[in-house]
Amino acid sequence: MTGPFDDMFGNTPFDLNHDGHIDGGEWAFINDALFADDSSSSTSEDDEIDDELEMAGLSRDDLEMMDQEERREALEDAGFDADDFEDEF
Repeated sequence: MTGPFDDMFGNTPFDLNHDGHIDGGEWAFINDALFADDSSSSTSEDDEIDDELEMAGLSRDDLEMMDQEERREALEDAGFDADDFEDEF
């Protein structure tokens, strides 16, 4: 029995066990290799900021909803320099 991806990827380097068929594990490998979103490097800085805010009891969503003065006060109360976050929100 052949699968939908056997014609396209069977008997290629993606056929990891060389059986001529693409199984679920091999398809997951193909999907990661060919269709993965490489934007993770740009979000790692955002993730670090979100982690710092979370540890201080703040969330990005809450800060975005505040006006500039409320946001500045909340960041300063949490021990952050509000100027460091000026371009974030």
